[in-house]
Amino acid sequence: MLDLKLLQKQPEVVAKALADRHSNISVDEFLELDARRRAALTEVETLKSERNARSGEVAKMKRAGEDASALVAELGQLSDRIKALDVEANEIKEQVTQWMLRVPNIPDASVPVGADENDNPELHRWGTPREFDFPVKQHFEVGAAARGLDFERGAKLAGSRFCVSHGVFARLERALMNFYLDTQTTEFGAVEIAPPYMVNAATMQGTGQLPKFEEDLFKMPVWNYYLIPTAEVPVTNLHAGEILEEDMLPLRYTAGTPCFRSEAGSAGKDVRGLIRQHQFVKVEMVRFAHPEKSWDELENMRRCAELLLEKLELPYRTITLCTGDMGFGSAKTYDVEVWLPGQGVYREISSCSNCVDFQARRANIRFRPKDGGKPEFVHTLNGSGLPTGRSLVAVIENYQQADGTIVIPTVLRPYMGGLEAITPDMV
Repeated sequence: MLDLKLLQKQPEVVAKALADRHSNISVDEFLELDARRRAALTEVETLKSERNARSGEVAKMKRAGEDASALVAELGQLSDRIKALDVEANEIKEQVTQWMLRVPNIPDASVPVGADENDNPELHRWGTPREFDFPVKQHFEVGAAARGLDFERGAKLAGSRFCVSHGVFARLERALMNFYLDTQTTEFGAVEIAPPYMVNAATMQGTGQLPKFEEDLFKMPVWNYYLIPTAEVPVTNLHAGEILEEDMLPLRYTAGTPCFRSEAGSAGKDVRGLIRQHQFVKVEMVRFAHPEKSWDELENMRRCAELLLEKLELPYRTITLCTGDMGFGSAKTYDVEVWLPGQGVYREISSCSNCVDFQARRANIRFRPKDGGKPEFVHTLNGSGLPTGRSLVAVIENYQQADGTIVIPTVLRPYMGGLEAITPDMV
């Protein structure tokens, strides 16, 4: 959520940010609502002052034995008008709140202005894509041939965009998750969290999933719970409504959880394979930072995601998302894209974002300065570190062999009991 004072004092700044984001939200709507709210409050204060003055007159008249019934009747009308204006002001205030909940974050000045993914500049690349001397297959072809990825049974059990992993393929995905969590905690200094996989509406609103993205969520209406779309949601809200001490910052958390997404806006996209599933596992990075140091944290988080791919020896490239391609709550985002030879493209495997105080305002997460000053909002950051499904895709496609064997990346072999390769006869 944006700062109300910014909207009131510098609406042109917000209007430009919305235009850069290609948003159809108009700041004029807010200005009109805010003007109505201010007018109602001003009238209330005027009427209350008038009521107080006339109440004094009534008291004088009664002490003098005069008939004050007409003035009492006027006071009653004033009180009724004040009550009506109070209701109107509260209704307008709620409309303002709902409007603000729909407004995306303001892009940082360093974010390139652009319309869509075609305007995202590349930051750098790492690794050289392997040259194959045989026809390269996509991951679902390799996995199905090895009977390790069963999309038919996934569909039977739940529906489209679900998969059942078998045997050594299931173990490989588990190895990826354990490798990521171990690296996050032992090398990157993160504290592991095991959060709930279901959260309430207030938690979803705190990170910006509600109200804007409700159609993308899986909701259990009987219980009024939502399945989490990412561990960012519960982990960021760990400190909702709290005031942290300044010397606690930065706080670095990681969590490996199932994630659930309806993919409402992705009809026809990535219908085959593991790229866009309703359920997947992801290791998340969440950080709470001092406002003066959050940009350093963003660079550190991006580097953590890149290092995981380097350890897996998977080629990747890193891009900066332009204003038209950024996520709702982000002030700046880096996407790390892994090379998928089966498709012959780089595909996003990690998004690392600095949300500055946008989420902290929604969830009311602040810190108390050491000098005893007024509590300030923290900056929150989040990033994938990494999803196991898309990682499995990358490993299968980059390490496939002509005979259907999949070589296991060296760094994962200790998690696989020393196994060096998956052969077609293993599953």
